[in-house]
Amino acid sequence: MRVAVFGVGAVGGVFGARLAQAGHDVWFIARGATRDALRANGLRLDSVDGDLHLEQVQVTDDPSQVGPVDVVLVGVKATQVTGVAPSMRALLGPNTVVIPLQNGVEASVRLADALGAEHVLEGLCRVIAAQAGPGHIRHPAVTPVLEFGARQGSTLPEATAAMIPVVADAMRGAGINTLVPADMTTALWEKFLFIEPIGVVGAASHQPYGTVRSVPETRALTDQAIEEVIAVGRAVGVQWPADAKEQIWKRYDSLPPNEFTSMARDLIAERPSEFDAQTSAVVRLARQRGVSTPVHDVLHALLLPNVVATN
Repeated sequence: MRVAVFGVGAVGGVFGARLAQAGHDVWFIARGATRDALRANGLRLDSVDGDLHLEQVQVTDDPSQVGPVDVVLVGVKATQVTGVAPSMRALLGPNTVVIPLQNGVEASVRLADALGAEHVLEGLCRVIAAQAGPGHIRHPAVTPVLEFGARQGSTLPEATAAMIPVVADAMRGAGINTLVPADMTTALWEKFLFIEPIGVVGAASHQPYGTVRSVPETRALTDQAIEEVIAVGRAVGVQWPADAKEQIWKRYDSLPPNEFTSMARDLIAERPSEFDAQTSAVVRLARQRGVSTPVHDVLHALLLPNVVATN
C-alpha cells in the first residue's frame, strides 16, 4: 500500500513507523527540524510494542514530489488541518482515502470542504505517545488503535468505499488494532469523551492522570466535565450508551498514573495545542445548542490566556 503520513509528530510517527516496518511504501510529509532529522537520522520509535529505528525513510515537505497514494493519514494538530489541507490535493488519486487522526470532532468536516467528501473518511486513533525530539517518538503505553469509516451522511463512490477493507487489513498487518464501526459519529464522540474532560482538568491543575483521579475534588470536577460533554454530544445527535460515564471512569482508572493527554502536555509546556478543537469546541457547540457547561466555561476562561500567549 502507498501511504502518505502528513505530519510526523507523535501520532503520525507511531503509525507511519509501523506501516513502514511492515513493508508498505510510506512517505512522511514533514517540515523544518522534523524533516531535517528524518533525512539525517531516520525515524526512531521507543515503544511498548518494541523499539524500532528506521535508519532511512522517505521524507519531503512537498506533497507534489510524492504524487497520488492509496491513503493519507493526517497527523498534524487539529488547529493546522484547515491550513494544510489544500496541499494534500497533490496526494489524491481517483480512489485515495484520507483519514484524520486528530483529537476533536471537526477535522473531517474541514478536510472534506477542502478535498471533497468523496475522499475523506471519519477517523480516530488511540495511543499514548509524545515526541522526545524531532524524528524521535516515545510510545510508553497503549498498542495503537485506529477506527475509521464513512462519514455520517456521506455517500462514498463504490471504488473509494472498497478501499476501506483494504486499508483495514494493511493496518492490522502492521500491528495496529483496527476497527471499522458502523456508527463513526458515536465512535468519534466516545473518544472525545475520553480525552477532553481529564485533559482539561489535568491542564488546569498541572497534574497527571493518577493525581487527577485520586484527589476527590479534581475527580469530582472531572466527573462534572464528563457529564457536560455527554450533554453536548446528546444535543448534536450522539446516541450514548447507557453506561457511557461508567465506562470512561473504568478507562481513566486504568491509565498510567504519571501520563497526561496530549492537550494537557502541550498546555502545561506552553506549546501550541488542540485546545480550540477540544475544550473550545465543547463551549462553542454548547452555546450553539443552548447547553449549560459551567465547569467548561470556567476552565476555558482560566486556560485561554495561556493558549492565546502561545499561538
